[in-house]
Amino acid sequence: MARSRIVLNRKGIRQLLRSPEVLRDMRRRAEAIAQRAGDGMVASAMVGAGRARASVITATAKAREAEAKHRALTRALDAGRR
Repeated sequence: MARSRIVLNRKGIRQLLRSPEVLRDMRRRAEAIAQRAGDGMVASAMVGAGRARASVITATAKAREAEAKHRALTRALDAGRR
């Protein structure tokens, strides 16, 4: 069997990871997690140095309490995988 060699197009991969489409998908996923986690969770997305990234934070005291006592964000992540 002949051996194949794969050469990555690094510039193309970098463009893909920073593309508006990837950013839009990351934002959509973060918003879905924030919604499942409950009130006071805020999603954000941005393009960083190497790729698009998203986060969900606890923006209110009630949300911080829900995360501390009930792990609302962790549960929202697990619920999204099913």
